[in-house]
Amino acid sequence: MIANPAIRINWSIDNTMDKSRFDKGLAARREVLGEKYVDQAFENMDDFDRDFQEQFVTEFGWGGTWARGGLERRERSILNLGMLAALGRLTEFETHFRGAIKNNISQDELREILLQITAYCGIPMGVEVFRIAKRVINEKK
Repeated sequence: MIANPAIRINWSIDNTMDKSRFDKGLAARREVLGEKYVDQAFENMDDFDRDFQEQFVTEFGWGGTWARGGLERRERSILNLGMLAALGRLTEFETHFRGAIKNNISQDELREILLQITAYCGIPMGVEVFRIAKRVINEKK
């Protein structure tokens, strides 16, 4: 169920969209990233990126992976932090760092994750991920 009635889902674009997987993905996305973040993504959506947001990000990315079981959300968060850092996708890293906190990964665990990232991705990436982490953590205070 979509919590924000202003969000308009266009099911007619591609009737192969799996509504159940979309709904599960939307719920998982909201729980991990927060209502405000997801609402903003949908409010900023237009016809150009509608399929991307609805089908690729929400249905496939969140419904097809985060909501499928097999791994706990905290495990998925840990994986995402490592992969996003390795790929140099620091905007998404910050988003998922916030999600990792919501997924009950402690500051001690986050520090260890960042040290692991530094060991495998290099000190310059370590500098960047620690900078992002400190900013996010200090915002929470």
